[in-house]
Amino acid sequence: MKVNQAHGSDAGEDSEHHLYEAIASIRTAEEAENFFVDLCTPAEIQAMADRWRVVFHIKNGKPYRQIYEETGVSATTVGRVARCLVLGKDGYNVIYNRIEKIKNEKRNKIKNSNTKKRASK
Repeated sequence: MKVNQAHGSDAGEDSEHHLYEAIASIRTAEEAENFFVDLCTPAEIQAMADRWRVVFHIKNGKPYRQIYEETGVSATTVGRVARCLVLGKDGYNVIYNRIEKIKNEKRNKIKNSNTKKRASK
């Protein structure tokens, strides 16, 4: 769904696209935090954080009620996130998989480092 197009000097340009370009240009978690703190209300940030946190629980196969009990995120929100994971545009899945890949690479690097240390003793 597109939002209303910008007025003034950006008239006729897609303001939503400009927002996505701005987000894509973020380079660090600190830059992301600063950008979103300036852009969003605390409640908006918390709502997004809650949705993102739920992704990991759903991907790990936890039942919705258990997710609600552990996180306090409403069952309705958990259901919406789950629906997006299956029927959405794959946004959650792409980023989740990217983060999991990075975590696994770090784990393997540590594991390989520890194996080498033991072998050299």
